Amino acid sequence: MNVYDGWRIASMLTHHGMTQTDNVADADIIVLNTCAVRAKATDKVYSALGRIRRAKKPSALFGIVGCVARESGADAFRRIPDLNFVLGPQSYHKLTQILDNPDARLLNIDLGGLEKFDELPQMEKSPTVAYIPIQEGCNHCCTYCIVPYTRGREISRSFDDCVRDTIHAAKTGAVEICFLGQNVNGYKYTDENGKTYRLSDLIRAAAKIPEIMRIRFTSSYPTEMTDDLIEMFAVEPKLLPFLNMPIQSGSQNVLTRMNRPYSLELYTDIIDKLRAARPDIQISSDFIVGFPGETDSDFDQTMEIAKRIKYINSYCFKYSPRPHTAAALMTDQIPENIKATRLAQLDEYLNSVQREFNESCVDKTLSCLLEGPDKTGRHLVYRTPYMQQCIVVRPDGDAPVLTDIKITAANKASLRGEIVK
Repeated sequence: MNVYDGWRIASMLTHHGMTQTDNVADADIIVLNTCAVRAKATDKVYSALGRIRRAKKPSALFGIVGCVARESGADAFRRIPDLNFVLGPQSYHKLTQILDNPDARLLNIDLGGLEKFDELPQMEKSPTVAYIPIQEGCNHCCTYCIVPYTRGREISRSFDDCVRDTIHAAKTGAVEICFLGQNVNGYKYTDENGKTYRLSDLIRAAAKIPEIMRIRFTSSYPTEMTDDLIEMFAVEPKLLPFLNMPIQSGSQNVLTRMNRPYSLELYTDIIDKLRAARPDIQISSDFIVGFPGETDSDFDQTMEIAKRIKYINSYCFKYSPRPHTAAALMTDQIPENIKATRLAQLDEYLNSVQREFNESCVDKTLSCLLEGPDKTGRHLVYRTPYMQQCIVVRPDGDAPVLTDIKITAANKASLRGEIVK
């Protein structure tokens, strides 16, 4: 979501006659787009603002947009007195107001609705992978999560608007569509005629666009993984055989304290249905270790579910207390050293599964999408259908955007391959 927001902010400023620079010291406006999902992310924001303040020229405008702006509000001006703007994730389309009145301080952290999508200009050129937000906010109110505070409750965009943006992306360069939402598979829109659309309808509509060759979505909530959506993995070949479906913990006790109202049986039943619908599908997940009250037995159950599902790629974090959340007030917080030990143990196992899966791809030929050059410029980075990085030697002439690649080597982090001529 933040990548998408960053693209739209850059496009909006370009429409106002500005050009991008990689040098902070040359910039006339510096926009720090932010995430507040963990305390460490918020801390990094203020460290970065300090570096920007020292590096920028005196006349340059700078400020923050996104979830940390919403979390901090006017307090951001107290912490960094020379900030020029603080705009929440539903308000960044108002950024151009500061260009018209650079001496003012711009503060807007209202949750609002979907106005920004109406006010933002369309991007003239789409990246190869186009992110299409279809809903924002979340109604689940997990006890650890700040999203309902920073992004608000769930709002789904109209079906026609989502399809329009998808078609525009396809006509301006997109090959892959990624539908976005804090609770993306909770997408539900009822039009004026009473017809209700779900994520499966958007996938079906996107698949009909000739330029679109790959479709995926993130991030999913288990109870919203309905049968119509599972069926799409069986019938729509453009839908990638890869799904991120966070479980967060393998302990029913911890899930209850997290206010994640699904049983482990429901979760594993969904995985079984997905694998029956698409035998080659692979699953990734999110995990939180050291949630308040998590016992050794609770953590052992998390290890057990990880071994049962065999996630090929996962995001694991130590629990981080966030303001405006119920879990931050729980009295049975877990010591940092225990969190760190559990995280290391889970990471070690999940990394071994990831390496094992990567090595199983050697000698296979996979259809891969070009991401761009690596840091050296001598190689190209492609993405497999399972979102693995695949590194190939840069060919002479133009590189194919979507091509078959034979996998020749693998490690935990990436694959190596050769473009099939």
